[in-house]
Amino acid sequence: MLPLSAFRRRLVAAPFLLLGLLVCTAAAPAPDTGTIRIRAGVPDPLKDEAGRVWLGDQGFEDGETMHRPGLAIANTKIPSLYCGERFNMSKFSHPVPNGNYTVNLHFAITYEAITGPGEVVFSLEVEGKPIRNLDIWAKAGGANRAHVESVAVAVADGKLDLAFIAQKENPTISGIEIVPAK
Repeated sequence: MLPLSAFRRRLVAAPFLLLGLLVCTAAAPAPDTGTIRIRAGVPDPLKDEAGRVWLGDQGFEDGETMHRPGLAIANTKIPSLYCGERFNMSKFSHPVPNGNYTVNLHFAITYEAITGPGEVVFSLEVEGKPIRNLDIWAKAGGANRAHVESVAVAVADGKLDLAFIAQKENPTISGIEIVPAK
């Protein structure tokens, strides 16, 4: 029998609406300044439900992408962000001026073959600061539920670097926000 990862991410979920949940939708992008927002897994920019613009997928060294428009995502006011993802990647880098930042990492388990906690576990480093044994299902409280990890970092080399370390199944991410410190 082939491992789950061999079958991973091959089906696109049909659009649906669950009572009480927002459904992924996208509007035309509008100009945005300040914070850098990157939408993982989808090459097109996104204007989210709050009116913020996310750049299309960029900065990842490797990995695969998936877009599942129409998913209902809980725990967020911006569900359209979580309809795309990059998975099985090892590195991300984006040029930024040297300084202090808060990096918000947006996650959700949207792959229907993942059915419980402990099935997707990975670690990552944000500018060398570790997040160990991240289990998105456990943190978010289930599938199709958003979870955000925030990390304060200092950039001294002109680029923000992330490293993803697979432990069980593939690392996955839906979005990265790079917020300059005030």
